[in-house]
Amino acid sequence: MTDPPTSDQPAVAGESLHRRLTRALFARPGPAQLGVAALCGLLAFALVTQVRTTAGSGTLASARPDDLVSILADLSGRADRLRSQVADLQRSAALLRNGSTRDSAALAQARARAQTLGILTGTLAARGPGVVLTIEDPRLQIHSDVVLNAIEELRDAGAEAMQIAGTGGAVRVITSTSVGDLGSRVTVDGVALTAPLRLVAIGDPRTLATALGIPGGVVDTVDAAAGAHAIVTTSPSVTVAALRALAKPRYASPAPAPTP
Repeated sequence: MTDPPTSDQPAVAGESLHRRLTRALFARPGPAQLGVAALCGLLAFALVTQVRTTAGSGTLASARPDDLVSILADLSGRADRLRSQVADLQRSAALLRNGSTRDSAALAQARARAQTLGILTGTLAARGPGVVLTIEDPRLQIHSDVVLNAIEELRDAGAEAMQIAGTGGAVRVITSTSVGDLGSRVTVDGVALTAPLRLVAIGDPRTLATALGIPGGVVDTVDAAAGAHAIVTTSPSVTVAALRALAKPRYASPAPAPTP
């Protein structure tokens, strides 16, 4: 006694194995087969993505041990700064909760906040440890993308105040600063600057210098341009003296405090 047919079409008695295989290959796929095909496609896409991601990390894989140590030190420095900020906020919260020191602590915080905002908005000069990035570019090969990359790297490394100077003036760099090109010159907030450019940043000197010198970063990019050269100098005291006028909002005004 033969087993009942398991396919959608009944098997023909005496049908050859070759004909059965041919019919199975060219039959219309069912829901199960379509689901398996979709899963295979997703698996293939995931494998291709993983291969591309692994290939994209070739810069770190080919980096020298000294470069990897510098990158690790940069990341450790950023983590230390974040932990320090958390500790400062916790101490401030404890002082404000204490009734005997609440008023004096609030006044001291208000003054400190005013100074901090003055430095961040560029209305106050600043001094402290930091670095100076000098870009020598006699052939004017360096454009705005390199300058913007340098600013972003320094911001990510914890720079608290920056200014950039060149032939044409000096400009305070703040959060709203824009960088562009005007012919062969770099413009910063509309001011055209001609090399040599001098970017001054206040922060931890070692961390800032490491951020500029990572493999494939700012220094390597500048040195790769024809005739250009980048010099990073650390110092226990640099000055950011370029100031900005504080613009008064045209449309925004303080909102009333929410009712408890």
